[in-house]
Amino acid sequence: MDTQRIEALWTHLHWLNVLAAQGSYTAAAARLGVSKAAMSQRIAELERVAGVPLVKRTTRSVRFTEAGLRLVEDTRAEFDSIAASFASVREMADVARGTVRVTAPVAFARQQLVPRLAQFSRAHPEVRVQLELSDRLTSIASEGFDLAIRHSAQVPETHVAWKLCDTRSVIVATRAYLKQRGTPQTPADLAQHDCLYYPRTLGAGVWSFEKTGRRVDGARETVTVNGPFSANNSEALRDAALEHLGIALLPDFSAQAALRAGKLVVLLANWRPVDAFAAQLHVVRPYGAQVP
Repeated sequence: MDTQRIEALWTHLHWLNVLAAQGSYTAAAARLGVSKAAMSQRIAELERVAGVPLVKRTTRSVRFTEAGLRLVEDTRAEFDSIAASFASVREMADVARGTVRVTAPVAFARQQLVPRLAQFSRAHPEVRVQLELSDRLTSIASEGFDLAIRHSAQVPETHVAWKLCDTRSVIVATRAYLKQRGTPQTPADLAQHDCLYYPRTLGAGVWSFEKTGRRVDGARETVTVNGPFSANNSEALRDAALEHLGIALLPDFSAQAALRAGKLVVLLANWRPVDAFAAQLHVVRPYGAQVP
């Protein structure tokens, strides 16, 4: 018999093994989720191709012929092996495993992500995390990343994204700096202060604010700020502020620990910084990526 003809009988042989294990057509059909008629037809087809009877039917049970018993004995181990192999594959799906390459902003990764990795590793011991800290917008797929954490309002349409958390921007300084230079009451006052800013353009920085409170009239103020230090990293700006170098505009996750410790204080409570940092952090992956 040619190989193609034998391959067409694999399902028939499996059903024959199930029939031998269950002991009746009714039980075997129930085990396979098929009708008793379909079960009987499949065994009859196998007998027709084999050219010999394989099963003797009785009113209450089935008895296998010598040929039927030989087929079952010769194929049982193979079907058991297939079942065991499939079960092990299913276990792989149930347990997270493999390597995940992630890129994330430097400040967020250092302050929020890395401190949580130990807990993640204990919960998922089969997962290895490769983390790249970078503030540049990497090309996720072409650079081989599975996931990216983006502090951005715009998510590429070619990617799947879900919100990780909300963020806000804060104006902060040390009490020592404020004692020496005074506390600004309005955004316009910042023009008279040393400000520590993110250099989005050459030269001075530009900060925008919206009025908050019960009687919000939509007032918006923009001020040009200057100071002794600018950096493209919020941790560097925070550390400069902690050294009393000036007033910094930061994402809340960079200022959080220093605020809790009382090392920095929030300024301009009735004004909300806008257009500085995105209001959300997203986890992003390309469509169709198979993440472990």
